[in-house]
Amino acid sequence: MIPLSHFLILGAILFSLSVVGIFLNRKNLVILLMAIELMLLAVNLNFIAFSHYLGDIAGQVFVFFILTVAAAESAIGLAILVVVFRNRHTINVEELSSLKG
Repeated sequence: MIPLSHFLILGAILFSLSVVGIFLNRKNLVILLMAIELMLLAVNLNFIAFSHYLGDIAGQVFVFFILTVAAAESAIGLAILVVVFRNRHTINVEELSSLKG
């Protein structure tokens, strides 16, 4: 049986990679969306690990809600990305400053 600390370390590594991906790459919108999804999956891994460790199913049920919100967020994000690319012919975040209010 794999101890809880291994799952938590893996979740922390995935979360850290996603934070680094967000801070190092502020140009490509697709990579920013993928880093946010990786962050949500790292949190889900921790919820499932704690749920299994404690023998409670509430964490696993909560993961389904997070996955639903993450799927909706990625669908809306990709739809916005397609519309921005059609209008501006770029997905570079720095060149989208005209969207600021």
